[in-house]
Amino acid sequence: MKALVFHGKKDVSVDQLEDPRIENPRDTILQVTSTAICGSDLHIYNGLFPQPTDMVLGHEFMGIVQEVGAGVSNLKKGDRVVVPFPIACGHCHFCSMDLHTHCEQSNPENYGPEGGLLKGKGGGLFGYTDLYGGYNGGQAEYVRVPYSDVGPRVVPENLTDNQALFLTDIFPTGWAAIDWAGLKGGEVVVVFGCGPVGIMAMKAAWIQGASRVIGVDILDYRLEMAKKAANVETINSSKTDAVDQIRQMTGGYGADVCVDAVGMEADRNLIEKALGVVRAEVGTMKTLGYCLDAVRRGGVVTVVGVYGTPFDNFPLHQWFDKGIQIKGGQATVHKYIDHLLSLVQQEKVILQDIITHQVPLAEAARMYEIFNNKEEDCVKVVLKP
Repeated sequence: MKALVFHGKKDVSVDQLEDPRIENPRDTILQVTSTAICGSDLHIYNGLFPQPTDMVLGHEFMGIVQEVGAGVSNLKKGDRVVVPFPIACGHCHFCSMDLHTHCEQSNPENYGPEGGLLKGKGGGLFGYTDLYGGYNGGQAEYVRVPYSDVGPRVVPENLTDNQALFLTDIFPTGWAAIDWAGLKGGEVVVVFGCGPVGIMAMKAAWIQGASRVIGVDILDYRLEMAKKAANVETINSSKTDAVDQIRQMTGGYGADVCVDAVGMEADRNLIEKALGVVRAEVGTMKTLGYCLDAVRRGGVVTVVGVYGTPFDNFPLHQWFDKGIQIKGGQATVHKYIDHLLSLVQQEKVILQDIITHQVPLAEAARMYEIFNNKEEDCVKVVLKP
């Protein structure tokens, strides 16, 4: 098969590999029909998450079941399925609490309670380094899907791949960012980051009862996409003080909910980069800082942008003084996916309107460069094996 393989920092290529095989009775083999490049893939591409050996990337994918393990009774050859990005057994202590990203069984080499930098990680993830199980991902013609009796969902025939693909990750992740805030109706929600996850959080905010949704970014083309796809007000934080403007827009209070949909790869100037070197910090917590500034007293900050290292300058005093609730992490896709699939079926949400590039898998390496360098007004890339 052909697959997009990570070889090292900013070194990926579409290579010829052996086809995957059934390794466990609960496996299936999927012929991938659509897969996407995620902003989280760029953390590996840019070397922020270590991966010492070659690996097939990609955790957003769907396709046709080609082979079914003996222990899988809910799927059959020919089913078209969408696959959650976390790999979960469905029966352990954490899976039983709908915390599938913390599955005790899917990451046996590196799992543990610490949540450390290089040990004690959570459950397995497709295509997301040896730290998270070392599973090859779905930016390929074929992929092995473990625990297929738990994860994959059959896609109704009346839905296209583009309508269903983002149920793998970015829509459930955006949904989680709002669900964790526990909206009661009428809240002002500000989303920092108008990339794919940020825009999905904006869509989710409207559905869950927000009265006003505001998107913040530094790139005009992403702000325009947020307006078009999520019908939100926008702020370009490279041209104005976003926190000050948010307070002005909310009677001086700040937003009820702020979402960090950027994470550690927020844009930095030379001084900020130098400080990061001095502090031995990878990336920055700049966006989280904006959220803590912009949220009202007693408000909620949710974090779905990825952070992989500690930051010594966390404003603990501000969190305490303002009484801010903070929640974040990997989205528990298994918990949300059935409900979100029904929303797509009922046409209560459109997901495919953020796609800007749809190309053959053979062009994947070039698209990584374009997406990473923010060229061609690229918001979301879909690859067709």
